Amino acid sequence: MREREIIVLPPQSWSDPARHPELFDAIAIRRILAYLVDIVLVMGITALVWMGLGILGVLTLGLLLPLQALAVALVPLTYHIVLIASPGAATVGMRLAGIRVADIADGGPPSLAQAFIQIIAFFGSIAATASFILLVALFNPRRRTLHDFLAGTVVINTQKRL
Repeated sequence: MREREIIVLPPQSWSDPARHPELFDAIAIRRILAYLVDIVLVMGITALVWMGLGILGVLTLGLLLPLQALAVALVPLTYHIVLIASPGAATVGMRLAGIRVADIADGGPPSLAQAFIQIIAFFGSIAATASFILLVALFNPRRRTLHDFLAGTVVINTQKRL
């Protein structure tokens, strides 16, 4: 099991866009592309879970069919929380886009609690505002969204190692 990599730097100085602009170069478009990849992957996983539990539901004469909806609802949450809280701190889409989530305090991977807060706030805020809440990222230099602020995280490019 890999230990959490901690990068010790003065608080906030490592994530200052004026000092390290390479960490935030094209971050908004990379986040969008990463999320599009993740949507496709989550839809595929969800379809497999739906079919698998549908077959089990039929085999159990309908006893497991109520679990089908619950399991399908948990797929996107689990996918994002587990991958963002992992040592790589990125979903598959994020890795392909060359970005990762970092704890704003030290630059290391976010904790499980931070990943949970970030994803619950993400899905809650986009559901409540029809995704308009994501426009918050256009008005700050780190391109942080509301769920980044609530979780104490920031998304950065991975090409530049701290």
